[in-house]
Amino acid sequence: MWLINSSIGRKVVMSVTGIALILFLTFHCCMNVVALFSGEAYNMICELLGANWYAVVATLGLAALAVIHIVYAFILTAQNRRARGSERYQVTDKPEKVEWASQNMLVLGIIILLGLLLHLFNFWYNMMFAELVGIEGLTCGPADGFGWIKETFSNPVFVVLYVIWLVAIWFHLSHGFWSAMHTLGWNGKTWFCRWKLIGLIYTTILMALFLIVVLVFAFNCAPSLCS
Repeated sequence: MWLINSSIGRKVVMSVTGIALILFLTFHCCMNVVALFSGEAYNMICELLGANWYAVVATLGLAALAVIHIVYAFILTAQNRRARGSERYQVTDKPEKVEWASQNMLVLGIIILLGLLLHLFNFWYNMMFAELVGIEGLTCGPADGFGWIKETFSNPVFVVLYVIWLVAIWFHLSHGFWSAMHTLGWNGKTWFCRWKLIGLIYTTILMALFLIVVLVFAFNCAPSLCS
């Protein structure tokens, strides 16, 4: 099948899964912003999602998208390295008009993966997983997402790690957004620069909102649970 065996097919898979993950980040961001205004409203959303069958199915689907995206990223990176052969060891000037993010997508991807594992431990493990297997004695309840946000970002180490993670995601998305559009053929002479600008603005707003949530809770400026 060309989606698996060809380089172009793999890039298409990377693009489609990447766009799907950006859409999820958008939903996740909108959900997190609620926590800036009302802890009670945020926990209502967490309870609505919780460990219900549809939330579990959606989580498995999201996990599959993430795994496919990551695996294909490593495959394409290895493929590009083999294609360059010994040329990658030569000292050359940086090509003109090549973004830093484009040259360091593998490093950014590793940072993002490590950050994702930390995020899953801090939230998914303590919330959905804890509810599914019946873990007791945790600091907050499985549906107390607001409490887990406060707990996590009261630790300055986690704050720094999350800031680094969000910056890495911004670099990754600022390149990946327009690159996906280019791979899918939605560029053309006119739209190439437009997609780059749209992607930059969209990902900047998205990551800025995530960062604001982190900093608001880090400096203890969030509303109370009963707001």
